[in-house]
Amino acid sequence: MPLENNKTESECIGFGGGCHWCTEAVFQQLRGVECVDQGYIASQPPKADFSEAVIVHFDPDEISLETLIEVHLYTHSATATHQLRKNYRSAIYFFTEQQREIAQEALRKFQNDFADPLITEVLPYHAFRSSDPQHTNYYSSDPQRPFCQRYIEPKLQLLQSKFLDRLKKRKDPD
Repeated sequence: MPLENNKTESECIGFGGGCHWCTEAVFQQLRGVECVDQGYIASQPPKADFSEAVIVHFDPDEISLETLIEVHLYTHSATATHQLRKNYRSAIYFFTEQQREIAQEALRKFQNDFADPLITEVLPYHAFRSSDPQHTNYYSSDPQRPFCQRYIEPKLQLLQSKFLDRLKKRKDPD
């Protein structure tokens, strides 16, 4: 819904795929992303169990939902099935019918970029449970942690190589 100053109101979309520490760090780097809520999302039965995920608040005038989906597909194992998928469901959680349609079309479009079938599901958002505060902003609070260096840093390097034009400008240290 447009605001009085002709600025579009921000939207929300949910993403699950891998560890929510990684997913949070990836989306926090993108221009147009206003904030990222880290935690657990549940859909409707039969996917009503909570799975690690984030809710991305974004300005659609600055970054499209399709671009967010593309980033998501490239920064987690969107084609891999494994025994931990219940905890790390590969999903796009939509809030509106329009988001559902965009997500389904984006998956069809981006499937051509992957050798194996995408397993990412498009699911209705039902509920969110926040992570413990000590785990939010995990990467930005200490990027030198071994977990950050091993798992998050490679995803951020991928962003640098594939989505450089979509990244927020880094501030120079004083």
